[in-house]
Amino acid sequence: MANAPEQLPSGASEIARAYPEVWAAFAALGKACAEAGPLDRRTVRLVKLALAVGALSEGAVHSHARRALADGLSPDELRHVALLAIPTLGLPQAAKGLTWIEDIAGKGSPAEG
Repeated sequence: MANAPEQLPSGASEIARAYPEVWAAFAALGKACAEAGPLDRRTVRLVKLALAVGALSEGAVHSHARRALADGLSPDELRHVALLAIPTLGLPQAAKGLTWIEDIAGKGSPAEG
């Protein structure tokens, strides 16, 4: 969460540059929430990705997918999150999430590589 402004999506970057104290507090809150319970880092990454898919937030899905890959999760693990969304959110919403994950995790379908 403590990304430098130039590493953030444009909207978040603008807030980080214009309001550094607010950004620092936001980053600290994210860190505190992640550390508040017993979930390990990998599980936290998957949960945050799932929440982003559920919120239908393309930017957040991109961000959490990028972070999950950086933490060593596989593209297939990220894709599984989108598939798990089908019974709860519906196929169209889950497909959006999968598309956004693919923007970051890979090209084409899992069968294509």
